[in-house]
Amino acid sequence: MAVYTDITDEELAALLADFDLGAPLAFKGIAEGVSNSNFLLETERGRYILTVYESRTNPDDLPFFLELMRWLARHGYPSAEPMADRQGRLIKTAGGKPCAITGFLNGLSVRRPTVAHCREAGAGLAALHLAGEGFPMRRENDLGQAAWAGMFAGLEDAADGLKPGLAKTIGADLAMLAERWPEGLPTGVCHADFFPDNVFFTGGKFSGAIDFYFACTDAFAYDVAVALNAWCFEADGSFNITAARALLAGYEGLRALSDAERAALPLLAHGAAMRFFLTRLYDWGATPAGALVKPKDPLEYERKLAVHRASPDLLVCGSQT
Repeated sequence: MAVYTDITDEELAALLADFDLGAPLAFKGIAEGVSNSNFLLETERGRYILTVYESRTNPDDLPFFLELMRWLARHGYPSAEPMADRQGRLIKTAGGKPCAITGFLNGLSVRRPTVAHCREAGAGLAALHLAGEGFPMRRENDLGQAAWAGMFAGLEDAADGLKPGLAKTIGADLAMLAERWPEGLPTGVCHADFFPDNVFFTGGKFSGAIDFYFACTDAFAYDVAVALNAWCFEADGSFNITAARALLAGYEGLRALSDAERAALPLLAHGAAMRFFLTRLYDWGATPAGALVKPKDPLEYERKLAVHRASPDLLVCGSQT
């Protein structure tokens, strides 16, 4: 979430004229994240989020994202439900770009997750995987392993600019991941961006998830690996095995991992760290001037890559719940 596109009062009024949401009372940008422009909208009927989709989001993917959010909300999962206009349309236009309005989801994200938060987050991720069963649409993970080599092409100098010799190291990682990437694991609806800032808590308990704009059909264990990287590293770059065990225990309290999934977690976590390193490396030099957003530091995920590289069995230890 961020603000790249400004919406005028006139554009907002024209948009809301197609909905039964009442007149606007307050409207302000949300300066977080990196992908789309987001605004907090308060009307006579309630609070909402207006998202304007920027260049990274493929408009062809919007039906999947929005229908998935609607499916989850209507199947008992706490996520923001998209608002349909009077014609039943979820996708609209504002500022010359596609947009959507979703309901406001109550709860707070945590900046410094505790072990208890990690356990709750694991349960929340498992609940998402279960709630997505039967969702009829598919979307391949266009930021998955098959895309990583192409994503890195042209960024070698940027990598070496962060740390001399890093491009060679990343190239070796990419070759190893391509050779060893697991196949045949259980798949289904994945969030693929289950970070602490996308997960809400109320009273210390999981209360919902937001930002489904990287959601896809992929291996459930890969989604778990993304979460382990996001939740279980300390600020100094060390891996917190206690937090990892708690996250996995919370997850397996609702959905048990197979032996194959558990065995694949170390490699999947290495790959998940690569995915976020690469997108952050790209964003580091591509964020538009004047955008109300600060790009995230790719070196955070370079340090996580180094941990996985040095301790390839780390998550095998961490998975003993």
